[in-house]
Amino acid sequence: MEEKIIISGYEISEDDISVAEYVAETYGNFSRKELARTLCFCQEWTTRRDAPKLELGIKVLEYLESQGRIVLPAKNKKRAEAGRRAMKAIPLTSKTDPGRAMSGKLSDYPGIRLQPTFDDAGKGLWKEYVERYHPEKYSKPFGSNIRYLIEYDTRVLGCMLFSASAWALEERDKWIGWSERDRSQRLIYVVNNSRFLLLPWIAVPDLASHVLGLAAKRIQLDWLEHYFYAPVLLETFIDPENYRGVCYRAANWQRVGLTKGRGRQDRNGDYLSSPREIYMYPLEKDFRSYLLGEKEPITRSREGW
Repeated sequence: MEEKIIISGYEISEDDISVAEYVAETYGNFSRKELARTLCFCQEWTTRRDAPKLELGIKVLEYLESQGRIVLPAKNKKRAEAGRRAMKAIPLTSKTDPGRAMSGKLSDYPGIRLQPTFDDAGKGLWKEYVERYHPEKYSKPFGSNIRYLIEYDTRVLGCMLFSASAWALEERDKWIGWSERDRSQRLIYVVNNSRFLLLPWIAVPDLASHVLGLAAKRIQLDWLEHYFYAPVLLETFIDPENYRGVCYRAANWQRVGLTKGRGRQDRNGDYLSSPREIYMYPLEKDFRSYLLGEKEPITRSREGW
């Protein structure tokens, strides 16, 4: 019988190790803290307040490095200090003060667009809006991500974020037809809509579903340009206690089930949370062929892109 691996009071399973190896290989340009944060997100190692248990994540990663299973980035004092500064409270400025009310019909506002934010000014504005008006506030995105400002003319109407997908969702994986091996090899081709905000003074019927449609049309090209491959499936989670997912259903997203509402490491009651509805949106009609390895992934070298 193999010796159990106990770290910070937790028994570390082979699945935990597999996920840690996947995170270290996939996001090798991250700092140790960012890798630990991503691992905690994947395994739902969080406190009652949904804060990642970074110490546990770092210890697991460093243990695996000591065993020769992974290679971690060198410790960097300057980068660590930059990370500590980044975690400070986001200052709120007059740039994100409430604007004038916007109402009427969607057809009254032609030319609504999504603007990717990659420069510091755009990222800062996006962070500030989300921190100020989104119920879940700002938190650092996991893995590859693209942030959008929703704009009309010179006005900002809201924000969107697409980032790394959840590691394991029983209902999603069953719906796709994934084995654990399939998922570990092709998870990057599923992207999560992890933030969607329309500012409180924007009251235009059908705007939310329209914006989701705009995102579905451009996310592959944007991802392809910046990360050299294109996702084939989108996912998001809806809290049914507070939202009904109306705009997602109107935009043809499909509800495929519920999350379990708890992490696998919940024996001490630290990981309890409300089950979320899982919604999916295919970006390719034959998305399963890509996710099951029957078709080659869409990359920048693909003819016609």
